[in-house]
Amino acid sequence: MARPHIEPFVELNEDYRLFNFAGYKGAHYKVLSLDTETGASTIKVRFDGGYTRKPGLSYSDIEIFVLTGEMKVGSQTCVEGHYFFIPAGVALGAIDVPQGCEVIVMYNDSEPNFEESDKDHPLALKHGFVSVNSYEDRPWAGGSIVSPSVATGCMLKLLRYDPITEAMTFLYCMTPQFMQDNISYHDCAEESYHIWGESWMMQFGDLPTGGYFWRPPYVNHGSFRSKLGCIALGRTDSKLHNYFHFNPWTNPDENQSRAAAALYRQRPQLFRWVSAGDHNHPHGPMGQIIKPKPPTDFEMRGYESTPQVTALANQNYSFHEMDHLHAKDYVHNVHHAHKPEDDHEHSHDHDHPHGQGDHKHD
Repeated sequence: MARPHIEPFVELNEDYRLFNFAGYKGAHYKVLSLDTETGASTIKVRFDGGYTRKPGLSYSDIEIFVLTGEMKVGSQTCVEGHYFFIPAGVALGAIDVPQGCEVIVMYNDSEPNFEESDKDHPLALKHGFVSVNSYEDRPWAGGSIVSPSVATGCMLKLLRYDPITEAMTFLYCMTPQFMQDNISYHDCAEESYHIWGESWMMQFGDLPTGGYFWRPPYVNHGSFRSKLGCIALGRTDSKLHNYFHFNPWTNPDENQSRAAAALYRQRPQLFRWVSAGDHNHPHGPMGQIIKPKPPTDFEMRGYESTPQVTALANQNYSFHEMDHLHAKDYVHNVHHAHKPEDDHEHSHDHDHPHGQGDHKHD
């Protein structure tokens, strides 16, 4: 199973524990969230002054964000706000912490692991490595980087973007007196750590400095407020799409159905394909996929009966025929389609791919 819903959680109220395995011996940690099946986790780590570690790699993608203090990684000195994305198998340089620091560490695929090495694994995706001072070397962008957008006053700094899954890691801030009065949910899991400041959410109350959440897909959150403003580290595991509404009582199943209804209205042929599963595959002998039942939308009841949606949903395409005919052959077959009333000998003269002149069709 995936990580459970954790919200709100204030890690400043928890004590550190001593790490006792390779790569982290002598450091201290707090678990913020954990997938008990894969071991994937987000942890806060404290390195005391004098901590050192040799170069090494992990067999999980790792993200590191420096919260306080500084650490030297290889020849690079990393201060507050420094962000790393380290793909699985990419070797990170030796770590030296002269005066202590605290970091957020995210193991995306498995439990924390470390193998001493100064060389990358041959299959490592080296081009995915990111090392950036997020405070100084990334610009703020408006919330419209995600569409539909949040209210004015919430800004983002994109730190990493996965072009395959559209997962993102980013800084976000709410300006003082920020307010958004609607409720939202997403198709993706969402994670956040409050670096500084506070925010308030109708369902979960106050989230102060050191506040954290791991929120699974389709969980309602909002409305939102921030009296004094805040800055936070955020992350999603896939595309972030805002579904807005004003009903605080809906549950994740109802929200998921509403999201599916949006796909049914806007891309009905894709919805039909996906919902059919292994039955009536477009390349199979039946060709066309059976029309599915429209999902329920708690805000747009009866949408499936509107003329526009009905017209789109009722379109039928013979994928089997279209995918297996070349364009020239398809045009030829349509032009010479056999009809009962044409069940007699006829001839005509015209230019034809098979040659010129008179010919007969039986």
